[in-house]
Amino acid sequence: MRPCGVFDKSYGLDIAIIRTWQHWVILISALILLYTFPLFGSYYLVSFMNSLAITVIVVLGLQIVSGYCGQISFGQDAFMAIGAYTSAILTIKFGFSFWIALPLSGIMAGIVGIIGGAPSLRIKGMYLAMATIAIHFVVIWLILHMEITGSFKGLYPPPPSLGGFEFDTDERIFYIIMTVMVIMTYAARNLVRSKVGRAFVAIRDNDLAGEVMGVNLYYYKLLAFFISCFYAGIAGSLWGHLITVVNTEQFTLMHALEYVGMLIIGGMGSIPGVFFGVLFIRILNELVMFSSPVLAKALPWLGSSPAAALGLIAFGLALIIFLVFEPRGLAHRWEIFKSSYRLYPFAH
Repeated sequence: MRPCGVFDKSYGLDIAIIRTWQHWVILISALILLYTFPLFGSYYLVSFMNSLAITVIVVLGLQIVSGYCGQISFGQDAFMAIGAYTSAILTIKFGFSFWIALPLSGIMAGIVGIIGGAPSLRIKGMYLAMATIAIHFVVIWLILHMEITGSFKGLYPPPPSLGGFEFDTDERIFYIIMTVMVIMTYAARNLVRSKVGRAFVAIRDNDLAGEVMGVNLYYYKLLAFFISCFYAGIAGSLWGHLITVVNTEQFTLMHALEYVGMLIIGGMGSIPGVFFGVLFIRILNELVMFSSPVLAKALPWLGSSPAAALGLIAFGLALIIFLVFEPRGLAHRWEIFKSSYRLYPFAH
């Protein structure tokens, strides 16, 4: 919200994320609304917000490696599984506190991400995408065949606690999840504006030209994978302690494809685009969930299969529509709106 005639008078103001008093009012009001939401929101909406925030963290990591660095990855859900299982093992088997297991889960996922991202210097495009899909199946296979992970039975991590107070309900753990999401969003926003973010963009646009200009391709590609997987690991830890059960059935390749779809619909190379994409797909899924029983009753001759597949159909149609008519995603529409607002009333 910077209307026509508002200018930056210093370099510090020019690079600031929050630039005007209107921005500060909106930010503070949004944070107050966010942290008071469990006081008036229903259990369904609080649970929805928890799931939404965790998904935002996952897709933020994917945005860094794919949207900004240009490395296609379908392994984000596998790294989320690594974070969830790491946190569960540390808290159950070794007695670690959740507050220590949370960052360690991200670090463990990041280390595995470096190993998985190592081939990215030699392969790219479709071949890199296939390599990340292979990583997903390898990770799930290892989890299912290791005793420490509970094999097929899974693990049951305890809810977080602090000073004897347990965050054992959705309303209580809401504050942890939202705080982590806000911090991770702020970190991602600053990262993409830094030297590291500019190196990522140079690699995405033309890695050969970036290397000629002095960008260390191997270092920055591995760094992008580490940061992306770190975000996924943090999200996995939060997810495991939210539902207090971790099983490989929660981390499927379909979820990884859905995260990529959120990125495309929201807008590649845009932090706000992450929120637009996640919100769009999550609301679409909720609408499908409520409309499927109605469809099954209205058209009984179709049977239960069309109603059950309605979610996949809706997701596929939404993806096709955006790829054809708005390939730059909802973030592009948001930028157009902001530009028109800033120029008002001088529309020319």
